[in-house]
Formats: sequence, structure tokens, C-alpha cells
Amino acid sequence: MTSQEHPNWLTALLVDTRPPPKLFAWSPANIQPKLDEGIDMGSSNSDEEYDNDACVCQSTDSDQRIYIIGPGNIGRLYATHMARHPNALPITLVVHRKELLSQWVACEGVGLADITSGKLFLNKGFTVEWWTETRPPYGPVKEVADGKKLHNVFISTKAEAGLAEADRIRRYLGRCSSVVFAQNGVCKLWPPHGPLYISHRYPSGDTPTFSACVVSHGVASAGPFLSVHAAPADAYIGPVFWASDPESPWRHPSDDFFIRHIATTPHVNTKQVSSGEIWLLQLEKLVMNAAINPLTALLRCKTGELFTSYGSDDPLALVIDKLLWQTSAVIQGLVDHKTSHSVITSYAEHMSQPGTSCSVPKVRKKLMERFSQPILKAKLGWEEDRDTGL
Repeated sequence: MTSQEHPNWLTALLVDTRPPPKLFAWSPANIQPKLDEGIDMGSSNSDEEYDNDACVCQSTDSDQRIYIIGPGNIGRLYATHMARHPNALPITLVVHRKELLSQWVACEGVGLADITSGKLFLNKGFTVEWWTETRPPYGPVKEVADGKKLHNVFISTKAEAGLAEADRIRRYLGRCSSVVFAQNGVCKLWPPHGPLYISHRYPSGDTPTFSACVVSHGVASAGPFLSVHAAPADAYIGPVFWASDPESPWRHPSDDFFIRHIATTPHVNTKQVSSGEIWLLQLEKLVMNAAINPLTALLRCKTGELFTSYGSDDPLALVIDKLLWQTSAVIQGLVDHKTSHSVITSYAEHMSQPGTSCSVPKVRKKLMERFSQPILKAKLGWEEDRDTGL
């Protein structure tokens, strides 16, 4: 692949030969030299549940700790319920602004209002850090993971910032690391660009496992460290890139500890799937992001309001149909492209019955139908036989 075929983000990283930066882990102690040991959490009632001890574990080693980078709505959802895991691990929330350290001190912790149960889950039992190249001028000086490797990393920033965050911390990533991207976007590490990026940024034999998590839960922000779980749904997690371990050649990405830990986290209904299936699920989520979400933002309405009119001459219906045709064409082009051969082959092998051979061309044809405009429209709740007028 020539440099002209590289996307801009990859070209910029390929020409970057600088070593990965050393990062300092600031804590609230670096903002306020002396903090009160106890923080008044107020009085609780029947609609509030406090989980201050849920994250307390004997070990604080980095190989046991979960690091949630970008604790926004999705990060807060998973942090809340990871803390309620039967085998809960210590959790560090990595914020993107220094000011959030002070806000953490002043707030009651991570709050998640569950609309279904009518409960407000509050948890102050997390460690909160801000990672920066700037050494703190006062307070304890601590490098990220004490200069060791991070094992369990959950990146829930906005999609466009996900890989940049992972690249910034690559000094602390290696073969022992499992990195999960949980965002409303397609992971950049799929072939053909992912393997090229990884071979450029990591030494051979010391590559992390990278996975993607597609989240369908409806979660809205209600303030710093506070979210509303408005629409419970489900989620899927699967591997994007993993390197075979010469010491354990029989190991499969489904054996990854962190993937299994997320899949067994209560109340978020996260299903573990194959690499090919998570690729397809990300593409399906892309349909919502490309055709529906921009319209709800532009028209300042809820998703359901887009489907109140089914008339063939309705201007909004025509716009949505046009967007779906364009989105379908792009995704079908990707499915049919030679660079997608490896992931489609992996998906075909996973879907084939034991003892039978898989037909990649047949699987590719079915996937082309899966992402056709009529099927996409049906999945969005529209009538397939409606005249589009296009």
C-alpha cells in the first residue's frame, strides 16, 4: 500500500519516530495538598444505593486494576456495574482535564440514575487520575502504573479520540495488555490499516490485544460524573487485533481475561462475539450514526419522532431514504473490497458448522444483502414496501 492510500491519521503516525511519552498520574492530592480523609456523602434513602466499598480490593497492582479512560456516559455505565461484579477489581477513572480532579473531590462520586428501577447508584470508591506529560509541582509524584504495564484498559472517549489515547499510552502497553474501545464508531485498527499501525508502533512479540465494544444502551449526561441510564439495552464485545502467543499457541482471543470480565459484568448484558461479528455490528451501528443521529441533532428531536410519517412524498422520509442509500453503498463497497477478505473469512469460518467447509463468496453475498438499503430500512422500523420516490 502506497503512502497516498494511507488515511491522514495513519500517515501522521508512520512519520512520527519519537519515543512514547512518559506520563505522570496526577491525583486530587496534586491539586489540593491536604484533603479531608472523610467526605460527607449525605443521608441515603430507599431510592439511593451507595457502593463505596464495592471497588475495595486487597491488591492495587496494575495487573489487577481496570483503567477507564474517558469516564463519560458509557464509561460511567460500565464503571458503576463493574464495581458490582461478583469478582470486582479496583478501578481507576482517567479524566481528560485537570479541573475534573477538583470536581471529583466536591461531588458524591460516580452517579448513575436507573430509570427502570428508579434508583440512583452512587459510588465514590474509585481512584481518579489525570495523565499528563507535566510533572506535578507539589504533592505525590507518580508515573502511570508506576512505570509498569497496564493490563486492563477500557477506552470510552469519543470515537475520534480513541486511537489517539491508546497511542499516547503505548509506553505502558504490551503483550500483557488488553485494550477495549467502547465508542460509537468503527475501530481504526481493522485491516488493512490496523496491522500496519501496530507493526510500526510496537516491537514484535509485545503487541497488546485490542477489542471493540458496541454499546446500545441509551445513556445521557446529567452533569459531571452523573449519567441517566434512560434506555437499557445490550452490548457486544469482540477482538479486533491479537497476536498469537508462542508460549501458548492454543490460546484464543475469547480466552482474554478482560474480555471475559466485561462479558460477565452484571446489568449491562454484554455478549462476547467473534472478531467478524463485532466488525459487522460496528458497521450496523455506523448506520445509526450516519443516517439517524445527525438528523436528531439537526432537528433537535428524539429518534422516534423521525418515524412519525410514512408518506412517500414526506421530505424527511426522502432525506432518510437518501442517507440510507448512501450509507448502504459505502458499507457494501467495504464488504466487497479485497482488504476485508481476512475479516470476512474469519467470520465465515466462525459461522460454519463443524466438519463443513465455508464458502467465503456465499457469506460475502449474504453480507451484501444484510447491508442493502431495504434491509437497513426495515431494521430502523420502516416499511420495506413503501415507495421511496428516489
